[in-house]
Amino acid sequence: MEKQTLERNRNADDMSLAVSSMRQKFLEISYGGGKKQIEKVKAKKKLTARERIAYLLDEGSVFTEIGAFAGYGMYEKEGGCPAGGTVGGLGQVSGRLCVIVANDMTVKAGAWFPITGKKNLRLQEIAMENRLPVIYLVDSAGVYLPMQDEIFPDKEHFGRIFFNNARMSAMGITQISAVMGSCVAGGAYLPVMSDETLMVEGNGSIFLAGPYLVQAAIGEKADAENLGGAEMHTSLSGTADYKFPTDEACLDHIKKIISKIGKGEGAWLQRSDPQPPVKDPRTIYGIMPGDSTKPYDMLEIITRITDGSELDQFKQDYGKTILCGYARIDGWAVGIVANQRLAVKSARGEMQMGGVIYNDSADKAARFIMNCNQKKIPVVFLQDVTGFMVGSRSEQAGIIKDGAKLVNVVANSTVPKITLIIGNSYGAGNYALCGKAYDPRFIFAWPTAKIAVMGGEQAAKTLLQIQVNALKSQDKKITEADEKKLLEEIRERYERQASPYYAAARLWVDGLIDPLETRALVSRCLEAASHGPVPGEFRTGVIQV
Repeated sequence: MEKQTLERNRNADDMSLAVSSMRQKFLEISYGGGKKQIEKVKAKKKLTARERIAYLLDEGSVFTEIGAFAGYGMYEKEGGCPAGGTVGGLGQVSGRLCVIVANDMTVKAGAWFPITGKKNLRLQEIAMENRLPVIYLVDSAGVYLPMQDEIFPDKEHFGRIFFNNARMSAMGITQISAVMGSCVAGGAYLPVMSDETLMVEGNGSIFLAGPYLVQAAIGEKADAENLGGAEMHTSLSGTADYKFPTDEACLDHIKKIISKIGKGEGAWLQRSDPQPPVKDPRTIYGIMPGDSTKPYDMLEIITRITDGSELDQFKQDYGKTILCGYARIDGWAVGIVANQRLAVKSARGEMQMGGVIYNDSADKAARFIMNCNQKKIPVVFLQDVTGFMVGSRSEQAGIIKDGAKLVNVVANSTVPKITLIIGNSYGAGNYALCGKAYDPRFIFAWPTAKIAVMGGEQAAKTLLQIQVNALKSQDKKITEADEKKLLEEIRERYERQASPYYAAARLWVDGLIDPLETRALVSRCLEAASHGPVPGEFRTGVIQV
């Protein structure tokens, strides 16, 4: 008992350090382009992007940020792009859950980097999937010209934003735009394609070309106010619907607009009165070892986020390396699919490694997900997976066939899917348990997550062998010391790419979270999903059986 307590304390210390590091990184990100840029914004009597969102939210409500780490460690030659130059997420406005998107004018004047476009498209995707109103707080200089080829012309680039504007409008999704700063060139279409456009006098401007470009193009001298100021657009062009003297007055009116939106079809997900977990959620830090190769009981994680610490297990004695079962999280009915990280004994008496997907566990998980679709129950995936079992015995038993069955079911699942990567997420295991490529409604990660095609040690040794063989084929000698140095270089590069920050920077996940926030986060995601359409018919097509 004393040894177990010691291990739990050590685990808790490791997790606390990981969370503390994550929070410190987020604090740096929250300053956007830095304090000097914030001072310039204040001199114009403007609120920052984060202040605008905080002012807009209902008192006491929580803002669920999406993509806070977008762009982290990227674009260093350009001075960086904290949070992808955009602050966005889910928030309660006038009692209505909304998607809020705010350009951060302190980051290159709100210019769009490639990751900015990807993040804005992701936020629109969330709004479309869950039928949530969108509030755009516009303050942007448009495309970051030095990287225009990576943001302008392709399908998933800048122009897709306006394509989505049109599609969302046709879907009946409310879009409100507040132009609180610059809104230039192609970006000028966003507020005009919204349902209603608000502008702040003196700071807000909408035009296809600014004063300098107009003079260069046609020789006309015009100031920003005459080209696209609030007074002009509300009285002459009719482009904008309202004008306000301050950011605060503009935001107050957005609240009024949102308060009058009809409720629509209403929530469809099944929810009962929430019950707290019996097992203390605060002890969740002590469960997962800092060493990702060590085993632990995934059920201990699950019972700290479910109502009453309950999980009604499906096929409990079969396919034990994946846990499946029904539960409630903050009152919401869910199906849970999670890797078991303990070594377990199969029905045939064989020991199976934890975190590995075997034939029977793949078969079990596929059947369970089909059941959830039949019952219209959303599925929550908890990933700490090292992949599918390999070797002649597994291949002869049809591991590829069973894995393909699971992947097929996950891909065709129509109920909302929410994925949490809490540990390893390697290879096809990432796909089978609803990684980014399989369209989870939301996907978040703990700071302990590792996302890669395989573990760092295995990958480093494999890549080393390839490089050594290549050198030998060229009759080049390589010493043992050279091999060791090369191995370390490969391992370091691979571990960096498997880092949760690397993944979050590229939006492979929607964000990094404190494990203590898991239950509340899943509840917020389910709340958002409940506003979306009722899932359609579930079909898988052809499956090898």
